[in-house]
Amino acid sequence: MEKLRIAQIAPLIERVPPEKYGGTERVVYHLTEELVRRGHNVTLFATGDSLTSARLVALVDKGLRLGGREFSCFHCSMSELTRAYQEMSGAFDVIHSHLEYMTFPFAASSRIPTVMTFHGRLDNPDIVRLMQQYRQLHFVSISNAQRLPVFDVPWAGTVYHGYPLADFSFQPDAGDYFAYLGRISPEKAPDEAIRIAIDADVPLRIAAKIDPVDQGYFNEVVRPLMTHPLIEYVGELGEHDKLELLQHARGLLNPINWPEPFGLVMIEALACGTPVIVRACGSAPEIITHGRDGFVCHDHKGFVEAVHRIGEIDRARCRKTFESRFTVAHMVAGYERIYERLLYGDQVRRTGVFPPVLEKGVDRVTLR
Repeated sequence: MEKLRIAQIAPLIERVPPEKYGGTERVVYHLTEELVRRGHNVTLFATGDSLTSARLVALVDKGLRLGGREFSCFHCSMSELTRAYQEMSGAFDVIHSHLEYMTFPFAASSRIPTVMTFHGRLDNPDIVRLMQQYRQLHFVSISNAQRLPVFDVPWAGTVYHGYPLADFSFQPDAGDYFAYLGRISPEKAPDEAIRIAIDADVPLRIAAKIDPVDQGYFNEVVRPLMTHPLIEYVGELGEHDKLELLQHARGLLNPINWPEPFGLVMIEALACGTPVIVRACGSAPEIITHGRDGFVCHDHKGFVEAVHRIGEIDRARCRKTFESRFTVAHMVAGYERIYERLLYGDQVRRTGVFPPVLEKGVDRVTLR
């Protein structure tokens, strides 16, 4: 395809890629690196400590969550968008923003086509109303389930997240424990994961960050359950330790009770060959095929039964699911298709160059 000048606008909460927790920033990193590898001229708007092969425009020195200072994410993000749209827009063929709603007025008044990927939940009446008001913009969902609350806008497509094959080593032999990985919060339901493990009589290792807003939930609900000898809390892990945890787990326990838009942890587990046991909500039935690469459950009893049946799942088949659906090559091909369609319309369909969008040294510039 023709090589494009592409702006990627990342959130500033974490660096790209994040040191620990941070799914959106990790996706932006892999998307940017693969676009550069394919020959595109990419400019990444992100934190100054980000690692990238693209041209980096740094809006703050460090990721705001771990930067050790007071911050306003809103104000920093508005500066980031102003830089991209008002000071540098002539340098781009396409702008790809991951800042969601803050991007709307900038994109609506710009002549440069903007692709907006939504990484969060959309089941809020105010969000629905706002998206309908800006329905002329080009929205991308990360699962078909994510877009259900806003089904009546003309979505540009659904593109599943993806990782490089080489980033994950397949582990055919599991250890004796199950894993919970992510964030300590009510919607992620780590307390339910603990109860499942205790009732199934299996060890559970919990690796998760705790945001200040969730500290009360952790202290009052989760911490008391961690005194059980089957439960081990290992804190928030870096990338290497996280992969070690997933590779040797018998299964990933993911008892979410909210409409998860995607769930990167599920494809991370599959990439290692680790089956996923997940609640039937949000994107889960799109990502996990029940009885093939894990189990999709509806209640506590179903989770406990699935834990006992985990040996029925072929770990090599889990890895195959990752390879066939959730690699960075799949993800970037989907976005390339959308970029080209916005720029050249039906010409792209006639060329047949790209697969269809999935449906179901650094030049450092610092903002002063």
